[in-house]
Amino acid sequence: MSPETKSLSAEKVMGPASYFPSIEKKYGRPIAEWKDLIRAKSGLKHMELVAWLKTEHAMGHGHANALVAHALAESPPK
Repeated sequence: MSPETKSLSAEKVMGPASYFPSIEKKYGRPIAEWKDLIRAKSGLKHMELVAWLKTEHAMGHGHANALVAHALAESPPK
């Protein structure tokens, strides 16, 4: 594998984080702020958080699911 190919594959973002640039652009808040809002809703389960983002912030399902998955993976509910 060439150095160029190696650096390109290392920079490619996969999983929920691949949605982050479009989430920030479409909904106008940085990802850190979205994750703080999600964490402030302690006691809600994954799909409850997704539904909340969809209802309260008019977020699409894929974007909401990606944010919740990423936030919960970093800080699982206690």
